[in-house]
Amino acid sequence: MGNDHRPPDCGLRFILTMQIPFVLLSAVWCTFPAALRAADEHPLAIESRAPDFKLPGVDGKQYSLADFADAKVLVVVFTCNHCPTAQAYEERLARLADDYRKRGVAVVAISPNDPLAVRLDELGFTDVGDSLDDMKIRAKDRAFTFPYLYDGETQKVSRAYGPVATPHVFVFDSERRLRYNGRIDDSAKESNVTSNDAKAAIDAVLTGERVPTETTKTFGCSVKWSDKRDSARESLQKWDQEQAALETIDAAGVKELAANNSKKLRVINVWATWCGPCVEEFPELVTMHRMYRKRDFELITISADPAERRSQVLAFLNERHASNRNFQFQGKNEYELAEALDAKWQGALPYTMVIAPGGKVIYRRQDAVDPLALRKVIADALGRVYP
Repeated sequence: MGNDHRPPDCGLRFILTMQIPFVLLSAVWCTFPAALRAADEHPLAIESRAPDFKLPGVDGKQYSLADFADAKVLVVVFTCNHCPTAQAYEERLARLADDYRKRGVAVVAISPNDPLAVRLDELGFTDVGDSLDDMKIRAKDRAFTFPYLYDGETQKVSRAYGPVATPHVFVFDSERRLRYNGRIDDSAKESNVTSNDAKAAIDAVLTGERVPTETTKTFGCSVKWSDKRDSARESLQKWDQEQAALETIDAAGVKELAANNSKKLRVINVWATWCGPCVEEFPELVTMHRMYRKRDFELITISADPAERRSQVLAFLNERHASNRNFQFQGKNEYELAEALDAKWQGALPYTMVIAPGGKVIYRRQDAVDPLALRKVIADALGRVYP
């Protein structure tokens, strides 16, 4: 994609919901200065002073080191929204901040990721991306009580600290000398934790003792430095080359789909080319297919258009790059389709269902979906962390 101001494709629609201007998007996809390229992934050295910063938070405020001047210990955690490992630590991070607040410890989280460098298929464990607006959503959903700051625009602060993965912890003493950098603990699965490294470091600094283990390795998602924008752009171009296929289905076939005897979470969307809300929401569904397709997930669409409009239906699907499974209903009438799919459906289009393996309906929506609400249902059902 160049600067020709073409309408955004399905992948870019998701990014645009994060309120990134399209004119800016057109420019940054194509080229970016060498200064924005990835760091060498060398974390700040022990005894180094904390680099200053001035970053926006999810609460609308700007934060710098001076805002934490009274803290006996400052804990800077580089984390993000989309990473399953980071999500596994969200509750622990919140507890750490709450447990140590009365002891004079300040915790601040920073997202280092460039949202334009995150591929859609890297969002398979989340409902939101890594933009500041998405961070606001996550902070509200998780009721974060610590500052959550955004460094995705320039990544200057992140390059100064040098986080390797998300999450990555840096513990500073009262003089803002680095005393520990590394992991929070030794297992993303909390029940398997045997070494609470970050807490041990904080306790040591509070008592004036030497930190027992000053550095540890970190495990999690790589930081999405801006030089990964090319990969994200190329993935969209690749998916846009995929062709759509259109099968026919009768009432018995629809009932079988609704029973969902597969091992996958199944989203079924009934639509028609003449239905305005159907056409408007369709790109969001394709984006979700791209996000979750590597997991136990499938998107199935069923067109309610009459059989003689098959060519128009297929053309529509190809224009939207809908490489998911698509059907066109061929039965007696629309009422037969409604009865076969879901007795609770009153017949209005569009109609969307989320069906768990075994046939349990966990979401149904008559009328256009709220994309964020649907993504939350999908991410929660699939699981947000690695098994």
